[in-house]
Amino acid sequence: MKNFNFYIINGVLAVALLALYILFFTSQPSTAEKMQARFNPEDSTFTLPVAYINVDSLLTNYNFAKDLNEALMRKEESSRATLNQKEAQLNAAAQEFQRKLQNNAFLSQERAEQEQQRILKMQQEYQQMAQKLSQEFMLEQQKLNLELADTIKANLVEFNKNKNYEIIFSNTASDNILYADEKYDITQEVIRFLNNKYGPTTLAPGSTKKKQ
Repeated sequence: MKNFNFYIINGVLAVALLALYILFFTSQPSTAEKMQARFNPEDSTFTLPVAYINVDSLLTNYNFAKDLNEALMRKEESSRATLNQKEAQLNAAAQEFQRKLQNNAFLSQERAEQEQQRILKMQQEYQQMAQKLSQEFMLEQQKLNLELADTIKANLVEFNKNKNYEIIFSNTASDNILYADEKYDITQEVIRFLNNKYGPTTLAPGSTKKKQ
């Protein structure tokens, strides 16, 4: 029997999240002018107006992302239960058909062929249901990815009002940034800000919460 596989939410959410978030303050002097004005080769405390976020850590610790992950897992479990029930019915019908066939229990060849066609139809319906549920799951995943991305971007704008970063990079498993001083890592600060805005996770069945 063909197995039905879903694509569970994982780090892939990060791909749609923070690919690269850039804030340009056009009303202020250019970045080069400001850097030149502030830069002092002998000043070890000099900091560029940039920062980066470790997306993997953000997705693991942001309560909104946790809730979205839980919602997708529940949808996957529900769909899998539906398919398992359908598969059990199909297996039972196929086994019963085989038993009757071996014991010459069908009243006629025509009756055996009718039963065989019924089982083949059940198998086709099972495959169609598996495909339908898989497509529904992927569409739901895409929708939640966009919702999460929009939420984080909107909150980063608010977060940056008092920070004045000109560029905030995303970093996934150290793939995007080969090296950066830890002072430019604002991951934990952003996670605290996001969770303060969103609140605790809402993992109880049937619970609802307005996303921020």
